[in-house]
Amino acid sequence: MGTDEPFEQRPIGAEQFDAWLALLAAVEAEDHEDDHLGPDDLAEYLADPYCDFARGSVAFYDGSTMVGYGYLKARTEADPVHQMYYLGAVHPAYRGRGVGAALLAWAERAAPPLHRERYPDRPLTLYSSSLARNARASELYAAHGYTPARWFHGMTRDLTAPLPDIPAPPGIELRGFTAERSEDARMVRNEAFRDHWGSTESSEQGWAHMTSGPAFRPGLGFVAYDVEDGAADGGTPLGMVLAEEYAAHTEATGERDMYISLVGTRRAGRKRGIASALLVRALAEAREAGFATASLGVDADSPTGALGLYEHVGFTVKDSWIAQLKPLRAAAA
Repeated sequence: MGTDEPFEQRPIGAEQFDAWLALLAAVEAEDHEDDHLGPDDLAEYLADPYCDFARGSVAFYDGSTMVGYGYLKARTEADPVHQMYYLGAVHPAYRGRGVGAALLAWAERAAPPLHRERYPDRPLTLYSSSLARNARASELYAAHGYTPARWFHGMTRDLTAPLPDIPAPPGIELRGFTAERSEDARMVRNEAFRDHWGSTESSEQGWAHMTSGPAFRPGLGFVAYDVEDGAADGGTPLGMVLAEEYAAHTEATGERDMYISLVGTRRAGRKRGIASALLVRALAEAREAGFATASLGVDADSPTGALGLYEHVGFTVKDSWIAQLKPLRAAAA
């Protein structure tokens, strides 16, 4: 399936960052998702070990204007299904001209061979998302066989508002994230998210990529340890919180926002107030460092009650997204 017009198509590379950023700025001006990215963020995308931009990305051009883009990201597991991410957008001035449909058609062609290289014996599903208030996007996905599967909320908090007083529970110490504690945090993350919808393990390679990226802020991350369980080496890790800061957001808005990328508690540490204490500690550190707001994303139906936890410490829902799924048959090569 093609567009209504013969737009040029090419894989995305670093030489296209200016055009890509211009497209993203146009999308933000129209959709108001409060999503601002810079060249360093795009470079991090290209370096993702689970993406293959040479074969798993495409940009549509009208002259020098990038009018739409899409790329694929593999998952670390396929148990039992490989839910491969598709991420993309269409320039507002070019919507309604078949670009979105052509991007989805491209993704459905490009995904199977990339999938077969990683999980040849597993079924494949494409996993994308649409802004809940964007009815046209939902209609596009529905018209191409995608099914709404889950709702996620984007939440925000004003850091000038008072923070609740939630100290660490007895026997729990909150320690700053360091390289030495990174593997403890990854272990906590993997166990904490094992019962979450659509989640897969964070591999050593993927974790290293995330914690070395330009947005990662180790000084705003913490790991919670149980120091009364008799474990060697300073206690047992039970919870963690990690955060990021996007320089392009600060430049665009004039305010610093701490994006909380991960919060998790192992089963043995749940219902003890560990996650709340971690969050408040991170929020306090961010406020002290001059951040104006904090933001995060959450599964609306999280099995751990995360939505209620975030509301308890002062976050409110700003926007919602719909997870869109379409099973594909990964045809033989």
